[in-house]
Amino acid sequence: MMFYIEVFFVTLILSTFFALGGVGSAVALVPVLHFMGLEFNFAKAIGLFVNTSTTVTATIMNIKRKVLDMRFAFPLAISLAFAAPIGAYISKFIPEIYVKYLFVAFLFFAGSMILFGKKEQKFHYNKPWVMVVLGGMVGVLSGLLGIGGGSLLMPILILLGFDAKKVAIAMSFVIPFSTFTAFLTYASMIHIDWILLGSATVAAILGGYIGNYIMHFHLNQKQIKKIIGVLLYLIAVKMLISLL
Repeated sequence: MMFYIEVFFVTLILSTFFALGGVGSAVALVPVLHFMGLEFNFAKAIGLFVNTSTTVTATIMNIKRKVLDMRFAFPLAISLAFAAPIGAYISKFIPEIYVKYLFVAFLFFAGSMILFGKKEQKFHYNKPWVMVVLGGMVGVLSGLLGIGGGSLLMPILILLGFDAKKVAIAMSFVIPFSTFTAFLTYASMIHIDWILLGSATVAAILGGYIGNYIMHFHLNQKQIKKIIGVLLYLIAVKMLISLL
């Protein structure tokens, strides 16, 4: 019971803080839960389910507000939904240490994009089929690592010339497709502690609401994002040291 409480409050704190910066917490939640003693694949499963739960609400709101471009988002969602389970499935054939090294690389990438990334169009290559190809590649990676993939896919699409606002809205729609299908794959391969999963999910949803509420008090979101970027670096360094 004490461990469930610890997971609840750790997830609540991370979700609240990352919501203040407008960033998903799963990329940090997976390694932190693993540091706390959870088996790596179970930590990834929790991260995927939490990502699904916290992005569905945003998707529903965007659909109600009629700001979601379905013709743009749907091919991406389908490719991610099919590819993410593949990544989750092949994870059992890849030595865990290699997956962890890849996760470290992704943490450094995500931290760098938050700290230094510029959301500017560099090219004008916005062919629709590009979304399907990118969705497939990112889907495999997100399933393998247990992440949503939005922090990787969004900057790439913007660099290729897609509108930043349209991409941001589309991400909240497409991510649940990849995270939920990948979660189902992990659930079929490992033992799931459903009480622990439920505890983390409730904490993440609650943390998202708290973070979004506090954000309305004119906090300096840029400074919070810088702290989040540094935090991802620190988690990556700790994870790397544990592997050496």
